[in-house]
Amino acid sequence: MKKILGLACLILLIDQASKIYVKTHFLLHGEVRVFSWFYITYVENPGMAYGFQWGGFFGKIGLSLLRLVLIAFMAYYINKWSKKTKSWLFVFPAGFIFAGAIGNLIDSIFYGVMFDAGTTYNAALSEWFPYFGVSRLDFSGYAPLFGGCVVDMFRFTFFNYIFNIADSAITVGAAFLFGVYIFKPEIFKEIGLNDSND
Repeated sequence: MKKILGLACLILLIDQASKIYVKTHFLLHGEVRVFSWFYITYVENPGMAYGFQWGGFFGKIGLSLLRLVLIAFMAYYINKWSKKTKSWLFVFPAGFIFAGAIGNLIDSIFYGVMFDAGTTYNAALSEWFPYFGVSRLDFSGYAPLFGGCVVDMFRFTFFNYIFNIADSAITVGAAFLFGVYIFKPEIFKEIGLNDSND
């Protein structure tokens, strides 16, 4: 479990550092071209990974609470399974997925109280409204706990969604875990998830 937590903390550090840098240096929807096919494009996302949204502000709170529950379950099972295998084929994807889940939850819960400006929800109009200027990390707050939005910034011209390191970590971890299931199923047998006799 220590290796998984160490990897997760490293990914979280990179995730949060990139988000805080972009939020405190970019205008909302500001963009920098890195390559012809890759841009840093700052957007805020009140919903789930890759910009998916559901149910306005209360839907956002519901999603955040659901994330908390899922992360608690994830922590329990990762701890349980890590006692049965020390293989990096489990440590690597578990650390990536765990970090990704926590990374976006941090934004959603705490960014509203950490920064002075951000995308806010207007209940009367049932819409999310952007802000102007560059946000400051001064803990003056623009929204209550659970009122913050996830910071996304990576945009590829051949991909429809803007995402962040936490999103990437979940995607890479899940793909890696699927590969382990296909090519090294004995890892799943070690932790008791694959009881087939094949």
